Amino acid sequence: MNYLRGFIPWIVFAAVGASYWQWGALCALATGAWLLHSDRKRGALAESQVLERSTIAFFAILGAVAFAAPDSGLREYGGALATGWLALTAWATLAVRRPFTTAIAKRQAPREMWNHPVFLRINVVLTAAWAAAFTITAVGLALVHAEALGGTAEVAVQAAGFAVPALITTRYPERARRAAQSAKVTAITC
Repeated sequence: MNYLRGFIPWIVFAAVGASYWQWGALCALATGAWLLHSDRKRGALAESQVLERSTIAFFAILGAVAFAAPDSGLREYGGALATGWLALTAWATLAVRRPFTTAIAKRQAPREMWNHPVFLRINVVLTAAWAAAFTITAVGLALVHAEALGGTAEVAVQAAGFAVPALITTRYPERARRAAQSAKVTAITC
């Protein structure tokens, strides 16, 4: 569940920003900065904090826009913009072959596993699942607002967009490890 920590600022924004988008952005920015600082104090490497740095950049920009133009039409699309930014971040980490989930997994996995092909493949799959979910959620939220479908539809889209990749994250790694072990055993016995 370590991966949830990186999403705390986004959850803060969703909770506070629903009513007060300027303050939601500011609270999320402060939360993101605090998490980044506390991780750095614990010895986290800068290269492992892609999600945290991306989070701070997004909320700094959104906060500036929100305070400069509080009645901006962007306010209605805050959730779609936030999720879209997460999608861009996730896809970018895949494009540069540094899946953002790898940094999170390295906090739990022994160092000798970090370059293992199964470990690397698991993180490509998990990051792709999150990237796809963020993309679909951003589009879904934009449609919810464009069609004025209401808060219930927005919550349902956001919940599904988080629950599905979270479920994959909790189940897929063990299945992939078992499959790799089974393939290894099969190769040895053939």
